[in-house]
Amino acid sequence: MTAAGLPDAALDLVVRWAADALRALPTADVPPRLKRVASFAPTRLASRARAQLGQAVADDAVFRQQVAERVRADQPALAQALEEGQPAEGSEPDLLAAALWVLRPDGWEAGLADAAASLATRQADSERVEGERAEDARWARIEAQLAAARAEAAEARGELAEAHREIARVRRDLREARAAGGRTEAEARTAAAAAQQEAADRLAELAEVRAELGRQAAARAAAEAAADAARARVREGRALADARAALLLETVAGAALGLRRELGLPPAAVLPGDVVASTADLPGAVTGPQARARSSDDPARLDELLALPRAHLIVDGYNVTKSGYGELPLEQQRDRLVSGLAALAARTGAEVTCVFDGADAGGAAPGLAARGLRVLFSRAGEIADDLIRRLAAAEPQGRVVVVVSSDREVADGVARSGARPVASAALLRLLGRG
Repeated sequence: MTAAGLPDAALDLVVRWAADALRALPTADVPPRLKRVASFAPTRLASRARAQLGQAVADDAVFRQQVAERVRADQPALAQALEEGQPAEGSEPDLLAAALWVLRPDGWEAGLADAAASLATRQADSERVEGERAEDARWARIEAQLAAARAEAAEARGELAEAHREIARVRRDLREARAAGGRTEAEARTAAAAAQQEAADRLAELAEVRAELGRQAAARAAAEAAADAARARVREGRALADARAALLLETVAGAALGLRRELGLPPAAVLPGDVVASTADLPGAVTGPQARARSSDDPARLDELLALPRAHLIVDGYNVTKSGYGELPLEQQRDRLVSGLAALAARTGAEVTCVFDGADAGGAAPGLAARGLRVLFSRAGEIADDLIRRLAAAEPQGRVVVVVSSDREVADGVARSGARPVASAALLRLLGRG
């Protein structure tokens, strides 16, 4: 017989006895089917292993005898009566059914059936009583609700009567109001028309005032913008003029103090007239090797110019790199040229500015690459040639400004600003010479 044949209340008692017996067993005596649940806590063992415990009592005779010992210890009088075949008077049906199922004395099946029937009868009676109580409570609620509904209906009827009386008063007042309104309707229309006309006049005046305020605001903004632009131009012009004057004074002072030392000139043995005569293309004029001017790609000429005080070297970056090592990627071209110019600036002490097209730089920003070296990228919408011309034009007259570019337009443009154009080949040879 399986545990499923027991009433739930009796099975609960069997599971409690079995859990107590299982916890008291040595590990070696625990039935194989219960080894996994033997370590459960008492509450968890009774709730989670209910089916396993009940079935183990049903199938395992040894374990059932161990559980029977728990029954004898827990209910000694009942166990003795059942095992001696005496009637167990006064015992609850669920307790009696559980004890019979575990102890299994002679004739226990019939006793279990009687106990189960008694439990079923008791449960049916309990359910019937509970149902009657629930029905009585339901009818009590219904009667209370009916009484409340009747009271609400009576109250609603009173309110409805009052509402009818109020409606009658409102209808009377409405008739009187309509009669009075007929007399004043024309006056109201006249007053409304006058108010609309006055509002239209005020709106027109307001629109005119707003338009005038807008014109005044625009004029004021234009005047402020013009004043700001004029102040900016004055500040820029003053700063540029100050910078030019300071740089020119510094250049002239340096040239006056160190010109002979820097150029290594011997005492003046040749008069200016002798020089003019020696270089003039006249009958009898004497010319020699010293009269030949160096070409624009001569690195020695560029080296001499950079040796002058406060010399400024402006380099057309890509014009030089594409002439010398155009097979390299643009970034490597820039790195190679900047590295060579940094060494040149350190050696000569000259100010060096290298200009690249900003559109080819991948968004690079201007900055100082090394001490004495300035690297610039043209702004959006501007090419490097224009930036070079602006740099040359900003320099004061009298300063040594050298522009390296083989672009004829660049060379001609900077020459008009007083700068000295030099071919790219001269810089490449000078950098190659080290």
